[in-house]
Amino acid sequence: MIRSPEFEALIALSARIGADPALVQGAGGNTSIKEGGTLWIKASGLWLRDALRRDLMVPVALEPLLDALDRDDPSAEKAQDYVVKEKNPSGLRPSIETTVHALMEQTVVVHVHCVETIAHAVQQNGEIIAAEKLDGLAHAFVPYARPGLPLARAIASRIAPETSVLILGNHGLAVAGETVAEAAALLEEVSRRLALPARPFVRPDVPALERLALDSAYRLPDDPAIHGVATDLASCRHAAGGSLYPDHVIFLGKGSVIVEPGGTALDIEKQHVEESRALPPAILFPGKGVLVSKEASEGALAMARCLSDVASRIPAAARLRYFTEAENGELLGWDAEKYRQALNRPANGVLQ
Repeated sequence: MIRSPEFEALIALSARIGADPALVQGAGGNTSIKEGGTLWIKASGLWLRDALRRDLMVPVALEPLLDALDRDDPSAEKAQDYVVKEKNPSGLRPSIETTVHALMEQTVVVHVHCVETIAHAVQQNGEIIAAEKLDGLAHAFVPYARPGLPLARAIASRIAPETSVLILGNHGLAVAGETVAEAAALLEEVSRRLALPARPFVRPDVPALERLALDSAYRLPDDPAIHGVATDLASCRHAAGGSLYPDHVIFLGKGSVIVEPGGTALDIEKQHVEESRALPPAILFPGKGVLVSKEASEGALAMARCLSDVASRIPAAARLRYFTEAENGELLGWDAEKYRQALNRPANGVLQ
């Protein structure tokens, strides 16, 4: 297939932002371009960082999808029924957030899980703070709704034709432009305006963590930044309150497991085995650091880093909007995300 220069520019941008953990973590985030009635969007479960070395984009018939959204047709949720099969030889599934891209009228849409944005979007007064910082930009704040049709409905109720920036409550950021360069510049501008100072990194107590990991299924993480959510006590308090955004729930489970004084990783492991529960990918030891499961996927480790990056930027006294039990439950039982998780599990020792 011959690709337009703009398509190739989007692929290059996708790879660049996908390699930046401040914007995209694991298989999160997606990009799209509308050409000739087709919406080309990143496939579900694949990593934007890989855009230059593998085919990531799925062709979706735009007008039929928009018609389905207008009818509130459940088939619009996964958008699989609207894939242009002859242009999709790999049989990839479109992102569950395809409807977000379809609803924004601009040619190019970039959706990221920017840690600066999330640090605002999880605060109870995040809409007010974001409005002040984004003054002069055509933006909308969309309160949290589950990705898919619920989020599409929420966006439709707030978006205008000129809207080029969406702050998605407890979720992330979407920006749009008529060209890739315009969307990239807007992404940079919004990220700059929403930048928050991160609290200084407190080094982990490695000897203590090594003792706490003895005889367990847990180890020290390779990425030292993961420790920040536990060594910084304000961040640890934020994490203790519960789940703050969808990919945390999908890849790390509901909330965070925080070990009480005197507890060890083996204690947590035994407790979960006795209760027939899956082991948490990460456990937090306040003031000491984090241990991660030896079986944790690359996606889970990326989200553990994200939690530290987000929490360190949330003001210590901020009031946060955590997910309800129902919101956690609908994410954990969601078929679309089970598919995305499956793509990110090791297969024959190689991550998909």
